[in-house]
Amino acid sequence: MQASSFNVRVPLPERDEVFLMNTFTDAQLLVSTDVAELLDRVARGGSVATDEERDTVDALIENGFVVESRAHENVALRTFFTDLREDTDQLRVTVLTTLQCNFACDYCFQGDHGDYNKFAKKMSLETARQVVEWIARRLDEVRPQKFVLTLFGGEPLLNLPVAYSLAEQCHAACAERGVPQFVTVITNGLLLTPEVVRRLLPYGLGGVKITLDGDRETHNRMRPLRGRQGTFDKIVENVRLVSPLVPITIGGNFDVETADSYPALLDFLREQEFAERISKINFKPVIKATPETPKGVIPLTLVSGEAKPLNGTCMTSAGAGASKGSSICDTCHFVDEKMSFLRDETRKRGFPTPDGVHMGPCEIHRKHAYTLGPDGDLYACPGFTGDPTESIGRIDGRETALHRAAAQRFDRLTAGKDECRDCGFMPVCGGGCSVAAHTELGDMHQPSCHKGAFESALVSLAYRTAAAAN
Repeated sequence: MQASSFNVRVPLPERDEVFLMNTFTDAQLLVSTDVAELLDRVARGGSVATDEERDTVDALIENGFVVESRAHENVALRTFFTDLREDTDQLRVTVLTTLQCNFACDYCFQGDHGDYNKFAKKMSLETARQVVEWIARRLDEVRPQKFVLTLFGGEPLLNLPVAYSLAEQCHAACAERGVPQFVTVITNGLLLTPEVVRRLLPYGLGGVKITLDGDRETHNRMRPLRGRQGTFDKIVENVRLVSPLVPITIGGNFDVETADSYPALLDFLREQEFAERISKINFKPVIKATPETPKGVIPLTLVSGEAKPLNGTCMTSAGAGASKGSSICDTCHFVDEKMSFLRDETRKRGFPTPDGVHMGPCEIHRKHAYTLGPDGDLYACPGFTGDPTESIGRIDGRETALHRAAAQRFDRLTAGKDECRDCGFMPVCGGGCSVAAHTELGDMHQPSCHKGAFESALVSLAYRTAAAAN
């Protein structure tokens, strides 16, 4: 017998207890310090002396804290990642209806602020028809239990004809096959109206995600219209109007200068009549790159004019500190501390938010999760859209050598990284964000590690679990 590689713990000295979690089985226990010491003894190869200790070890085995061997456990983890990749329960497709956007966010690096979307791509109704045909073929191939369509951009509501057409035609294709359809819209919220929601509801609209980047003053500075007009009041009014119709998730992107404005935003939201209808709130750091940024660091400074354009998706996510050696993020822990702080502040006001532990593995590791660009290009993840060298194919089947090369790169992508074999968070992390690794480390196959964020979230989870047990 051996202790699992995926045991993590938080001592709770004021209770004389220890919070144990196994990130592979998701077992979570509050145990006495004697039990934690018994687990350590087993890990060292020590003997079990009494019937009571044997019963305790049996319970630890049942919950995955003690395993037959690390080798068997590693085989089980590889099987888990393989099953995740091949899973056919869901077919998930994210469609970028357009790369155009009506905002001029300070941190955006799409690179089209100056041309007012003159060159940004926009899906045609003909391409939308081809997308539906491609999805229908995937439905027949995969035979999923449900189909999830996400409308994304750019700003997806700048192309409402295509958004409506996709939702309606995909719903019809699903209905013919007895597959339920679920639709999500990720929008900046400015064009979100009850009419839009009512039009999409019959076709499975189950949620809308909008972004508020701090309190009114901060948001208006960070996410203005292209003429620099503020957008906060209009978005909040739109949320007020549509919240009785559909669940709303609120996200926000913070950097060094804006993070401390979020408690004021949370106080504001708590006072609104739609507060109880907010399904989730989740804040995350802005990932931005400048020529001076060392690889492996989450730069939290304003994007310079020389920053590499993303050329498409308005997407930020919690990314990596350095996976090798040390970095600024490893020493100041700004992101870890602010993520933990904002999660706690969100919960204090009664809003649901992710726990920060159950964060993955990412959908890029699912074979039947796709992203489609406005021109019909296929991508493994929204974070790679807009870069033709990262397209893995086309919905019309026309493939080039670049497509085949990209597809081979993504086929080799694995959730279980060798460098992470000793990390207790690997089952819920899967090596981190591949987009962040690609952007910051120059290699999407490298682990994108920010272990401190998981450890901070684990402490918070432990204390919430202990409080609930009282």
